[in-house]
Amino acid sequence: MIKIDKLLVEKVIGEAQTSERKRKNFNFHQTSQDSIHRMLNAMEPGTYVAPHKHENPDKREAFIILKGKILVVEFSENGDITNHLILDASSDNFGAEISPGTYHTLISLEKGSILYELKDGPWDPGTDKNFAPWAPLEGEKGSALFIESILGKLNVNLCE
Repeated sequence: MIKIDKLLVEKVIGEAQTSERKRKNFNFHQTSQDSIHRMLNAMEPGTYVAPHKHENPDKREAFIILKGKILVVEFSENGDITNHLILDASSDNFGAEISPGTYHTLISLEKGSILYELKDGPWDPGTDKNFAPWAPLEGEKGSALFIESILGKLNVNLCE
C-alpha cells in the first residue's frame, strides 16, 4: 500500500519551498515506462509551468488538490483562455482533467499547495510536452509577466 499522509505531504511541500524551481514532484510510479504516472506535485507561488499540451502520443492529465489553491487554465491553439478552474482544498472544486491535445498551465495561488497528479505514460522527455509557441518557456524572460497577465484577465489574486 502506498500511503499519502500528512507527513509525506508536508515533506514534499517543504522540498518545493526550498527548491530553486519552487516545485517538487514525488513519484509513485516505478519507472518512466509505467502506463499511468502518479505523483504528488507541490507548487509554490512564483513557479512557472510553461503552457503545454500532450499529443503525439496523446495523454490525459488529471489533478486533484490535496492542500492549498492552484489555478488550472486551458488555452486555444492561438493562446486565448478557453477555460479555467481554481482547485481549492477548502472549496467545492477538487479536481480537473485535461483532455489530450489541450494547451494548459497551472498557477500556484497559495503557499503550501499540493496536487495529486495522474498522467498517461510512458514518459519520454523528447515527446512528453509540446510547448505553446505563444508563451515563454521555463527560465525565459517574461514568464512572471505571462502569469500576471493570466491572473489579470481572470481577475484572480495570489493568496500568499
